[in-house]
Amino acid sequence: MKVRLNKMSKILFSASVIGWIIIGILLFNFVNVDAANSEDANIYKKLKLFSEALFNLRQNYVEELDVDDLIDSAIKGMLDEVDPHTYYFTPDEFEKFSTDTKGEFGGLGISIDKKGDYITVVAPIEGTPAYRMGIHAGDKISKVDGESVVGVSTDESISKMRGEPGTKVVITIIRPGVKSELEFEIIREIIKIHSIPYSFKLDNGIGYMRIRQFNANTTSDMREKLDDLEEEGIRGLIIDLRFNPGGLLREAINTVNEFIGKNKLVVFTKGRAPQTNMEYFTKYNRIRDDYPVVVLINSGSASASEIFAGSLQDWDRGLIVGQTSFGKGSVQRLFPLSDGNGIKITTAKYYIKSGRCIHKDLNDKLLKDERVKNGDISKEEIEGMQEEAKEKSHENVYYTNEGREVYGGGGITPDIEIEQSLLTDLGVDLRRKNIFFNYSVNYLIENDNIVTMDYKASRKDIDELLEFAKTEEIEFEQVEVDSILSWIKNELTSNIIGRKFGEVERYKVILEEDTQLQKTIEIFDKYPTLEDMFEYAEEIKLKKKKMDNK
Repeated sequence: MKVRLNKMSKILFSASVIGWIIIGILLFNFVNVDAANSEDANIYKKLKLFSEALFNLRQNYVEELDVDDLIDSAIKGMLDEVDPHTYYFTPDEFEKFSTDTKGEFGGLGISIDKKGDYITVVAPIEGTPAYRMGIHAGDKISKVDGESVVGVSTDESISKMRGEPGTKVVITIIRPGVKSELEFEIIREIIKIHSIPYSFKLDNGIGYMRIRQFNANTTSDMREKLDDLEEEGIRGLIIDLRFNPGGLLREAINTVNEFIGKNKLVVFTKGRAPQTNMEYFTKYNRIRDDYPVVVLINSGSASASEIFAGSLQDWDRGLIVGQTSFGKGSVQRLFPLSDGNGIKITTAKYYIKSGRCIHKDLNDKLLKDERVKNGDISKEEIEGMQEEAKEKSHENVYYTNEGREVYGGGGITPDIEIEQSLLTDLGVDLRRKNIFFNYSVNYLIENDNIVTMDYKASRKDIDELLEFAKTEEIEFEQVEVDSILSWIKNELTSNIIGRKFGEVERYKVILEEDTQLQKTIEIFDKYPTLEDMFEYAEEIKLKKKKMDNK
């Protein structure tokens, strides 16, 4: 009888199995080495000890062990001792990871990351089934079609969620602040990843551009959309990078190029191996008009999006607003191994022009913290650790090209912090049960001919929506409705507009209730130039310092 090893066994056997694998190589390499003077020879002695332990294990363990499982588990156990971004792939996993770049697939439409033992939603992708159903950033996926994915690798979880378009999948999530697990029945669709799904001129003459991620088409898409916006005569530009998980480094550099010109240092990498130390400069003789640019970020902005935002900040070409970014600034390289296996290894870290390191070490610590994995640490304690790390990062002062102070040590700190308003429990339930979507479908069947582009949900429409919600077993008090009445009206309006006139028009309506964006628009209205904005940001910073010193 063969047995699969549990986690404890994997850890116990890791070193010995690796020793067994490597010992033959070492015997070949070290046969003529003076053992008394060679550090490598000492490593050889240790590996010999591990191989002896493995030999005794294989010979004497009470049941027969699966050698393939032993080896795979041993390598994974070894990599558990480093950062969470260094990962071992079996042949099937490596092939999927290497070829999964078509740009479209049958799936749900979520960006995910492994946080502890849970696959966690970084952000739902606009216009996808998951987005319409109300999947939120921060949701932890516990089951797929009733099968637990706790502790399962990211790639294996993805393979379970993806499938043929039109097929059904049920995902179970744990949502912070909600006691019971939530189930979502979702129909898979072809997920086409559009890098810039929204780009249009706002009523006040400011251009708005949402960059979802940095893929192979981002630079060309940005150039085309900027040309269109500039032809319309914009007086400034908002670039929305919230929940942008990153993507291709070269695309981040090339898009920065549009605003700072040729031969400018954007980012450099530093690692232990000399070949990992690289500098990346802009290379195109392109630069946009000198209109003010404001970049909107939050805690879901990571990797390439942080390079973009930080670089515009370093070169004094954009004001950064919102919340401190995620802090994913490590470089991974993929190495093929024998027999079709592979390994992804962290080889360096990213630094931007001012010298700031983007990477936030606390993220890696939390991902590997057993208390986080086991749920033995409170949300308040984690928030305290994050606040402490933020304060420590502010001790590391760097300077932009024109001498403005900026902070380093993990993520990009905005020039002006703007909080986002949160949904109430009633709002969460209305979205989770897809009330707006389902009601708007029925509404348009009866009222399609009277819905125009300037449609606004009436109080009668809202009351009928709430009656419909009651039939879906959503309970609420009137005071709860009153507290989010404006939001309910906006959600209903946007869904009905979207059903009839498309996703872009729906999105424009949603932005009317977007706290961060609306406050960003106010900055443009009060401070028309970038220099005015920088002065305003400095005033806010000085006031905060005075308050902190009291």
